[in-house]
Amino acid sequence: MLKKSFSKKNIVLLTFLLLVVFMATACGSKGTTSGSGTGSSTTQNEKTTEKADKKIRIGASMAMVVDFMSYVVKAMQDYAKEHPDIELTIVDANQNASTQLNQVENFIAKKMDAIIVHPVDTESTQPIVEAAKKAGIPLIAVNRKFPGADCYVGSDAYESGKLLMEYLAQKAGGKGNVAIMVGTLGSEPARLRTQAIKDVIAKYPNMKIVLEGAADWVRDKGMALMENWLQSGKEFDIVASNNDEMAIGAIKALEAAGKLSKVMVGGIDALPQALQYLKEGKMAVTVFQNAHDQGYRGVEMAYKAAKGEKIPPEVMIPYELVKPEDADKYMARWQK
Repeated sequence: MLKKSFSKKNIVLLTFLLLVVFMATACGSKGTTSGSGTGSSTTQNEKTTEKADKKIRIGASMAMVVDFMSYVVKAMQDYAKEHPDIELTIVDANQNASTQLNQVENFIAKKMDAIIVHPVDTESTQPIVEAAKKAGIPLIAVNRKFPGADCYVGSDAYESGKLLMEYLAQKAGGKGNVAIMVGTLGSEPARLRTQAIKDVIAKYPNMKIVLEGAADWVRDKGMALMENWLQSGKEFDIVASNNDEMAIGAIKALEAAGKLSKVMVGGIDALPQALQYLKEGKMAVTVFQNAHDQGYRGVEMAYKAAKGEKIPPEVMIPYELVKPEDADKYMARWQK
């Protein structure tokens, strides 16, 4: 009887133990499946995170990073700082077209997501365009327009020359001898600004061009060019410069020769020192070129293109004439 009762108890216990083992196995099995699922989920999450954390790499080759262009570069960096997923690399071609082509080819080799180019020579950009197109990388032109870029972010260079010369012509009463300071020969802004200056002068029968020379956008070269002109003995009443830096160089040379009071000098860019000269009466006029918007919008277009978003072929930023009475207002814009 005891034996029978004991056996029944053993059977019940054994059944209970088997049930526990079965449930444990089932849970373990379920846990393994869940673990596998979690593992798959973790892998998927890692992929998603990796994709989310992937930097959009933008390479920018600048013809030069001095004067006006240094402000453009700062604005480019500002946009990148506001977008943590951007990895921005900026290099200086130092006014060398071959160096610039090598820089772009290096960007392509590194598989950049977009490339920005401020060209050294707008008439020699075909190899850059072809290389970028072949690699399928969006190409953004900033400040200087060239054919083949997916988008141009900048201003109408012709308009700046027109604004400058029209003001100088009116101020001079529609007469006088003009000396034109040209930027780097072959660059789009130099060509268009100079053409606009000449087109305005052609409207005035009593105005004529007596001197023209290139000073590569640089103050020291502008000063040296003016010194040569003064030594030539040619008489001129107006200096129309393609940019402020060359104009400032011209002003310094004229000051040193004691002839600044007899010559009107105008430039383009409305840089801080030019605005100061405007206030002091040393410079007659300048034209504001928005460095911030060019740099900021340039990276914005590159960023959007890299993400596959549609971008316009042009983002035009207008020039603004700056008279002496406007100097303080425009000085404040550089201080923001």
